[in-house]
Amino acid sequence: MNFIIRLLITTVIVVLLCQFMPGVSVDGWTSALWVAVAMGILNATLRPLLVFMTLPATIVTLGLFLFVINAIIIQVSAYFVKGFMVDNFWYALLFSIVLTFFQSLVNGKQKED
Repeated sequence: MNFIIRLLITTVIVVLLCQFMPGVSVDGWTSALWVAVAMGILNATLRPLLVFMTLPATIVTLGLFLFVINAIIIQVSAYFVKGFMVDNFWYALLFSIVLTFFQSLVNGKQKED
């Protein structure tokens, strides 16, 4: 049940961010839901592999390289989900930072209740 709630929260955040951010767009709620599903799957499968392969860069940058990995996950999601477009890497990086921030806020509020 908790997974479904997080999925729906991510869907809402993706739709809202695409309304306000240039360079990132989503066609509708269905595409946003598929983006949330794709990101969940990619974070469970591709992210650990990327983190392992880029461990030296992550250590040297004190963890800031993880934002680059998040941007790559966003771009791969845009490749697989029809109706979700990201213009370039920098928009994906900005989108991933803002998405992570709002997910942290909402998940932190959810744990308080």
